[in-house]
Amino acid sequence: MSQTPDFICISSALCQDPVQSTTLPSVIPLRRPGEPPLDVGSIPWLGHALEFGKDAASFLTRMKEKHGDIFTVLVGGRYVTVLLDPHSYDTVVWEPRTKLDFHAYAVFLMERIFDLQLPHYSPSDEKAKMKPTLLHKDLQALTEAMYTNLRTVLLGDATEAGGGWHEMGLLDFSYNFLLRAGYLTLYGVEALQRTRESRAQDRTHSADVFHTFRQLDLLLPKLARGSLSAGDKDRVCRVKGHLWKLLSPARLAARAHRSKWLGSYLLYLEEIGVPEDMQARALVLQLWATQGNMGPAAFWLLLFLLKNPEALAAVRGELEQLLSRTEQTVSQMTALPQKLLDSMPVLDSVLSESLRLTAAPFITREVMVDLAMPMADGREFSLRRGDRLLLFPFLSPQKDPEIYTDPEVFKYNRFLNSDGSEKKDFYKDGKRLKHYSMPWGAGHNQCLGKAYAISSIKQFVFLVLAHFDLELINPDAEIPEFDLSRYGFGLMQPEHDVPVRYRVRP
Repeated sequence: MSQTPDFICISSALCQDPVQSTTLPSVIPLRRPGEPPLDVGSIPWLGHALEFGKDAASFLTRMKEKHGDIFTVLVGGRYVTVLLDPHSYDTVVWEPRTKLDFHAYAVFLMERIFDLQLPHYSPSDEKAKMKPTLLHKDLQALTEAMYTNLRTVLLGDATEAGGGWHEMGLLDFSYNFLLRAGYLTLYGVEALQRTRESRAQDRTHSADVFHTFRQLDLLLPKLARGSLSAGDKDRVCRVKGHLWKLLSPARLAARAHRSKWLGSYLLYLEEIGVPEDMQARALVLQLWATQGNMGPAAFWLLLFLLKNPEALAAVRGELEQLLSRTEQTVSQMTALPQKLLDSMPVLDSVLSESLRLTAAPFITREVMVDLAMPMADGREFSLRRGDRLLLFPFLSPQKDPEIYTDPEVFKYNRFLNSDGSEKKDFYKDGKRLKHYSMPWGAGHNQCLGKAYAISSIKQFVFLVLAHFDLELINPDAEIPEFDLSRYGFGLMQPEHDVPVRYRVRP
């Protein structure tokens, strides 16, 4: 969960930007000595833009096979140097902003996607302000509130719907309940006293927020690329207007149990002189940045479990063993103790493996000065001021067959040692990797809300497995392909939803 739009945490940020250009080079430069291999494609100015936009992973895989683990491509009038050597990623993620920066492009995307302009905006100041609200006691308060709100929407909706089986898409199921609970946790609930009536109001209001947000989320790739149709533009205008009303500071001021995160963020916006109408837009951005990836992450995790009976049995067995040590039944538990959340190595491995297979952010930097970039193997390449640098961890390390055996296959225990402890030792070229999977970013742009996001997903999975029978309507259905337009935005979403049925256990 990131405050600035520079990393789409499992919840998010904009450093997974689709490669986009705002400038037109007048002359195609020749490759200079010491620069990475240059591939400009066959179409003037556009270069490889069409291939990149159609299927970024396939295109970059082909370029890697042709040129190696560093190369420069022309994409829509912009020269993009792609680095795919995970041993060399530290060089990029820890480089100071004076050399490699994301700020200017983040501001550009904030305006393009969210119509947001922040005067005197400083990512480092914002992070310094927000980081304490996601640590220690404040993190514990968020985690406890999230459990309460998950119970409100997940169990409350099921109770209102009545007994028996209910059908819906698994992505809708996961995204709906996690975003609604996350919204109530961060932005507040209807009443100080949690009554049956106030919880019903929370469910109704949060459902309105989710369904409106989801309409915007579905159009996000087109928004980022500036390719909306006339009809899409009208729809986006209506959806944004409704979200700005729902998340206006005046409306949120009346809500109870608002998080310290929200209070600190609003104070920061006031300090830098953001007017109230822009504050509402900033809060919509933060709803996406904090909640936009948790639902898809939970979708893939549950789908992999439902398609792998051995994995599901292992997770259920772990949860049952943990519950046997507590003095309360599941229905009596008003919170999941942090000690319990930290004692789920099998579920942790399942989450790590699911993220390895489905987290596909672009990590980009603007090259601010001509600079020499050292590689881990001793080579050095020159980068030109004004170009863009792109890392794509989805290809390497996450799908690298030298690092992971059968990298396309889900293996629930891939991140477990034989003694049941977390496995952290993975190798490439005979050397241990520091970055062997990167769904949370790294370096200066490590996701601030990682701990909160992990706890939220684990609590959701716990509640689903403890309280529901959940099954695929068609057990033989294939795992859907990715929606290829989502490459670069964090967690991938499926090309189509997967129908499931569920019921509350007696």
